[in-house]
Amino acid sequence: MSADGGHTRSAPGIASATLLDILGMAAFALRGNWLRSVLTALGVIIGIAAVIVMVSVGQGTQAELDRTISRLGSNRIEIFPGSGRQGAVRIGAGSIMSLTEGDADAIRADIPEVQYVAASLRGGTQVVNAEQNWSTQWVGVQPDWFPINGWEVALGEHFDERDYGAAAKRVLLGQTVRERLFGDADPTGATIRVGRVPFTVAGVLSPRGQSGWGGDQDDVIVVPLETARRRLMSNLNIGPGRVMQISVSTARAEDLPHVERELVELLRQRHRIPPGGEDDFVVRNLTEIVSARTQTTRLMSLLLGAVASISLIVGGIGIMNIMLVSVTERTREIGLRMAVGAGPRQVQAQFLAEAMMLSLGGGVIGIAIGIAGALLTSRFGALPVELNLNVIALATGFSVATGLFFGYYPARKAARLDPIEALRHQG
Repeated sequence: MSADGGHTRSAPGIASATLLDILGMAAFALRGNWLRSVLTALGVIIGIAAVIVMVSVGQGTQAELDRTISRLGSNRIEIFPGSGRQGAVRIGAGSIMSLTEGDADAIRADIPEVQYVAASLRGGTQVVNAEQNWSTQWVGVQPDWFPINGWEVALGEHFDERDYGAAAKRVLLGQTVRERLFGDADPTGATIRVGRVPFTVAGVLSPRGQSGWGGDQDDVIVVPLETARRRLMSNLNIGPGRVMQISVSTARAEDLPHVERELVELLRQRHRIPPGGEDDFVVRNLTEIVSARTQTTRLMSLLLGAVASISLIVGGIGIMNIMLVSVTERTREIGLRMAVGAGPRQVQAQFLAEAMMLSLGGGVIGIAIGIAGALLTSRFGALPVELNLNVIALATGFSVATGLFFGYYPARKAARLDPIEALRHQG
């Protein structure tokens, strides 16, 4: 760009240039070498787009985890049978049926902080309706199992007290099982075979979707606990009153540590485990697991944001590099501007404006690409995405800050040039 081009014709007004004048001159200078300007802004474009996409993925994952946690119920303790021995050989956890319904009743009666307690059995079976059949999981439950797990009935009705006491042959279907056996029809009142036993469909459970571990939570049927013991496990010798799992929940999360200690002591007494003896049960506090997963997801979100921010820094360095080159190329032009009345502040303002335009323009394009990329990831990818206006505003602020930070040194260098030396420069 020659010194006697469009820049020098506007130079006499520089001493009293307004903000609009400075922005106009900056835009004129950038348009004079538009390809270099676009390539310079590319680093900021990629950086901003990467920040938006990666942070949106991180926040979407966190939100999905929060929804999974809310469905599970965070104030929960799960109790499972422990490991056993056959001679000198230790068998894996759950190999002995060490838990009973009596244990659940004792927890309910002796630990006042406990809100809900439910013992359960589970297994796999084939369910059949006319010509349709499906292999699924069944769960035999007590009444408190539903509030502990946050399950609601979408169609039909819950089991009543007589169903639990009389081992009634009634079943609640998960949405997946309902669709496989009945399609979109209401199955309430229909008769299906669970294994070889006919059951009446009491209702359909509300949909839950995929679990945090990737399983289909709706691929399940639910029956009363005693029904499961008599009708579905009658051929298995599991012992009277034995259960596979006891779920406990409290009204307040701060009660969990105390409740955990109390139930461990209670179960050791009921199972006659001597001091120093090994527990024949396993206690899992879901709050600890949830907390660990939440912290891991938060750290991953920060890591994704940090990696994306590196691209933004690289883009800023590119802006500073090009602006330094521009100062060198336009040294004579700067000298002419100063000779006709432009002060150091006006020269600095123009170069800062150019850097800001590069970064802000790149930021706007990067935001558009980032939003489009996040939406496409949500639509076609397997990762959950959650767009946040705060992130977009932060990305805009970052692009402005990038222009200010990385444009300041070249602008300052231009402003400190000696007019006479600048005029002598042969570019």
